[in-house]
Amino acid sequence: MEKDFLEHGLNFNRRRFLSRLSLGLGSVALGSLLVPDIFNGDSSDSGWVPGIPHFAPKAKRVIYLFQNGAPSQLELFDYKPRLRDLMGQDLPDSVRRGQRLTGMTANQTSFPMVGSFVDFKQYGDSRSWISDLLPHTARVVDDICIIRSMYTEAINHDPALTFFQTGAQQGNRPSMGSWLSYGLGSENKNLPSFTVLLSKGRQGNNQGVYSKLWSSGFLDSVHQGVQFSSGDDPVLYLKDPDGMNKQERRKFLDHLSQLNQISYEEFGDPEISTKIQQYEMAYRMQTAVPDIMDLSKEPDDIIKLYGSDSMIPGTFAANCLLARKLSENGVRFVQLYHQGWDHHGNLPNDIASQAKEVDQASAALITDLKQRGLLDETLVIWGGEFGRTNYSQGKWTAGNYGRDHHPRCFSIWMAGGGIKPGISYGETDEFGYNIVKDPVHVHDFQATILNQLGLNHEKLVFKHLGRRYRLTDVSGKVINDILA
Repeated sequence: MEKDFLEHGLNFNRRRFLSRLSLGLGSVALGSLLVPDIFNGDSSDSGWVPGIPHFAPKAKRVIYLFQNGAPSQLELFDYKPRLRDLMGQDLPDSVRRGQRLTGMTANQTSFPMVGSFVDFKQYGDSRSWISDLLPHTARVVDDICIIRSMYTEAINHDPALTFFQTGAQQGNRPSMGSWLSYGLGSENKNLPSFTVLLSKGRQGNNQGVYSKLWSSGFLDSVHQGVQFSSGDDPVLYLKDPDGMNKQERRKFLDHLSQLNQISYEEFGDPEISTKIQQYEMAYRMQTAVPDIMDLSKEPDDIIKLYGSDSMIPGTFAANCLLARKLSENGVRFVQLYHQGWDHHGNLPNDIASQAKEVDQASAALITDLKQRGLLDETLVIWGGEFGRTNYSQGKWTAGNYGRDHHPRCFSIWMAGGGIKPGISYGETDEFGYNIVKDPVHVHDFQATILNQLGLNHEKLVFKHLGRRYRLTDVSGKVINDILA
């Protein structure tokens, strides 16, 4: 009896499973007839074609100066004199509001507030407050828009950095540069549409960067970022091997293309077509890249503008100058990562050194683009992945302290590309801990960037594994108040 009952239950489950499966398969078949591209990795259903903006763009290109490690806004852009008055006093619970902490300060029994060791002054017609650590940035303050009310959901470097670059805290998503390459294509057939430059600070903790940050994710791999290095081979594997000349390379690529075309016709794998495109791009880059990478032809006034470090390959200054050259030659998205901003301790000494390395070249890039008539069509961005706490990590003294990660509020700046110049947007409280006016989420920031390049962030989508993905995921709004 018990055996029969069990068998009946198993039969019922099997019947139920098969009946539901048939309904599911029928729905799939019907869906594929009604919407033929429902299972294709394709663009939105709006009829938009990748490579064409949704509307007239204000910017053509982006140069993103990412300050990896999270610079302290309290020593650079967010002037909080009240913190000096409260030096050493414990952060009130009413201000902290249960904010989660990293493992580095979670066990602290007190959170002594610390004012900035450096002074601030007001500059330009905008009267914006800028730290004495950034005298060159102060001179271009009327050309930039400072956002003091950025916030993020991540509290540790890897997810926070990934979130800024891909719109998600997990990996395997296309980076911002890849989305722009997919959405707009390339302006120069001899150069990739998305390039990456790396530099390191001389002091401070150098948080690492990883190739997933410039990955194309589930987009066609032709959209992934191409890393340029400061060595003899700025792009690896670009040179011809010894004994092969240009004509032989051309014949080799022609035959290889024929073989790949046969494979594509047999298997239909789109990555085979991508491989053909990448070989051809590498061939064209062999001529274009050496000229781009040669900074020796830059006039003396430009070298003086960027500083003497601009002649040292791999420095932030050299990469800023290189970013200008790449951008003016049609590279759609130039991503520069500068490491060394993770100041958990010894902050006064290390941030002063770090700021000195980046200040002149950052301001020079703005000036250089402006005098060439390129700033209006080039969006320049400067900032890190989150901010720094208003209290000291561990013990502090009047001359030395550190700051932990703080995702609740921090500062970045943007310039050119249709962004309103000479303004400060958003406010934090007198403690520099919470946003009190005009909060800007990471997805709002990303939506605004896409908007300036003529792309609607809600329509720039790609269907993958049955879901429509976008850079801003399921949130984000354009910050209209900062648009010119």
